[in-house]
Amino acid sequence: MNKKEEAVALFNQGFSCSQAVLSVFASEFNLDKTAALRVAGGFGGGMGNLGETCGAVTGAFMVIGLKHGRTNIDDRIAKGKTYGFVRDFAQIYSAKRGSIKCKELLGCDLNTPEGMSYARENNLFKTLCPGLVEMAVEVLEEILQEE
Repeated sequence: MNKKEEAVALFNQGFSCSQAVLSVFASEFNLDKTAALRVAGGFGGGMGNLGETCGAVTGAFMVIGLKHGRTNIDDRIAKGKTYGFVRDFAQIYSAKRGSIKCKELLGCDLNTPEGMSYARENNLFKTLCPGLVEMAVEVLEEILQEE
């Protein structure tokens, strides 16, 4: 099973989009899968169902940070590189999907009862979200190989 398939499978099991994306890359960066699931746990649904940045996108941003994030306060190069890759990811993902915002991608606001009902009634978590997770992993793999 490749990373895209694994991430979609995790999402379909009930993990959030952010958990699915981060956890499939965790071992590459010596991050325990359980820790990855916990760290990413609040980012699903556009960060706690706020409908903001898609959880698949924030999961990808966390992976970029694991690879390029600075660990020394004076390392401005790592900081700039990380921010650059985050911007690149956001631009590519948005070009392919139309946005990086959950409520724009889903066409509803999960932070409202009406929005959540709309998402459930239209089966968005089964029909749309798995593709968003898959696209995030695909774009992330492209970005990580660009070096």
